[in-house]
Amino acid sequence: MTESPEDPRHFTKAVTQLGEQRDVVTAAAIFNAQGIKVIDKGVAINKSLYQRLTQHRLAVPLEDSVTSPDAVNGESLKQTALSIMEDVPFFGRLAPDVPSRKLLLNVMETLPLPEAMAFQLTVARDVRPEVYMNLVRTALVAIWLAKSQATMLSRFDLGMAGSAGLLHDIGMLHVDPILLEGTQRLNREQRRQLYSHPLVSTTLVERHHQYSREVIRAVSEHQEYLDGSGYPRNLLGEAMSPLGRVVSLAQVVAAMFSPMRNAPEMQLSVLLRMNTHRYDPTMSMQILTLVQPQLDVLSAAIELLDDPVQLLGEIDAILARLPLDLDKDPSMNASRRDALATVAGHGAKLRRSLAGVGAVPDQLAQLGDSVQDEAVRTELTLLTREACWQLRTLGREARRRWREVPDENYPALLRGWLDDVDALVARLAGPSATDVPEAISSEFPQEASPTEETPAP
Repeated sequence: MTESPEDPRHFTKAVTQLGEQRDVVTAAAIFNAQGIKVIDKGVAINKSLYQRLTQHRLAVPLEDSVTSPDAVNGESLKQTALSIMEDVPFFGRLAPDVPSRKLLLNVMETLPLPEAMAFQLTVARDVRPEVYMNLVRTALVAIWLAKSQATMLSRFDLGMAGSAGLLHDIGMLHVDPILLEGTQRLNREQRRQLYSHPLVSTTLVERHHQYSREVIRAVSEHQEYLDGSGYPRNLLGEAMSPLGRVVSLAQVVAAMFSPMRNAPEMQLSVLLRMNTHRYDPTMSMQILTLVQPQLDVLSAAIELLDDPVQLLGEIDAILARLPLDLDKDPSMNASRRDALATVAGHGAKLRRSLAGVGAVPDQLAQLGDSVQDEAVRTELTLLTREACWQLRTLGREARRRWREVPDENYPALLRGWLDDVDALVARLAGPSATDVPEAISSEFPQEASPTEETPAP
C-alpha cells in the first residue's frame, strides 16, 4: 500500500486492538471507495478484521463508522485533568485556588467532542495512553496561557485554546508507534511519516464543523517556531497565529512532564531560557514564574556529564563555522544560498542564547573551581544537552533545506560540518538520535529536547 499523509493502517490497528479490550461495534455498514460493502452494521471489531479493513480504501473514515461504550467525554476529560493537577505540582500551580481550578476544569468539560473525535480520543486513551495524557496536559497549559494573555482573549476564547491543545497531536494515532521509541535509525520514509503528523492532525480536525478556523490553524502550527525553524511551513514571526503560538509553547511544556522524565521543572527552565528565539517571550516568562526546580534532588535525577564545559566549547566552535563559505561551490544557486543563510541565522541565535545563559567559552572560563559544585554541574549538564539537541535540529534543518540533493552530493564544507554535528550528537545521545525528527522532540521523552539523558524505552 502506498503511504499517504494520512495513512490509516496504524490507526486501524489501534482500533482493532481496542476491540480486544472493550466492545467496538460498527454503527453503520462499512463500504469501500467503490461502494462495495466490507463489513455489515453491528459487527464487533477486533484483530481478526484488520486485514479486511486495510486491504480496502474506505468510503468514509473508520472513526465515522464505529462506536464504543465508555468513550471519552467532557466528564472524563475533566477527571483526567483534575488528576493531573492533583498529582503534578506544576499543573496544580496553574490553578492555585478554587475559582481558577473550577474555571480550568469547566473549560475542559465543555470542549466540543463530535462522536468521531471522541472515539479517536478513546483509542488514544486505551491503546496509546502516552499520546492521550500528552494531549490533556497540553490542553490544560493552552487554556492557562490563553487565560493569562488578556490582549489575546479578544481574538479567541479559552475553549478554542483547549480544543487546539487537546487535538494538536491526534495525528499521532496514524504514526507507527515503534518510530516514537527513539531506538532505531529511521529511513527517509519513516522520517516523512513523523514529519507529516501536523498535517494529519489538521486533516482530522477540519472534518468537523464544531472547530473554528482558528483551532484548525493552531493545530497545523503546533510544530512551528517564531524564528522560522519549525515545520511544515517554516512560519516566521507574525506569520504564526496567536493561538498557534499558544499551542506551540503549550505542547513543549506538557512534554516535559512525561512520567519518564527526571527533574522536569529544571529541564523546562533550561529549555525556555535556551529558546527565547522560538517561543513567545511573554508567555515563556509566564511559564517560568510557575517553575520551581528542586535542586536538592537533582543529583539523584540527572546523570551529570564529566566535562560539560569542554562540550559547550565544542558546540560553540561548530556554530562559529556558520555561515559556511560556499559561494564558490558550483552547486550553489540563489535558493540554496538563501536556505543556508537562514540556517546560519538560526545558528547565530543559538549562540546568543548560550551567551544569554552564560554558557559560551569566555563566560565559562570565569567560573573557575565553581564548575565542580554539584548545582553548577547540573545546570551546565542540562544546558549542554539542550544545546546539543538544538545543534542536531540545526543540522537536520540544513538537510531539509537542501532537500533536492542526495547526501553524497553535499558540498564538502557542508558535508564536513554535518559530520561534526552528527558525531557530537552521537557522543551525547547515542547514534539513533541523529535520525529522530524534531517533530517528536517536544512530545515524547525519548525524542524530547534532552536536557536529560535519553531514557530507555
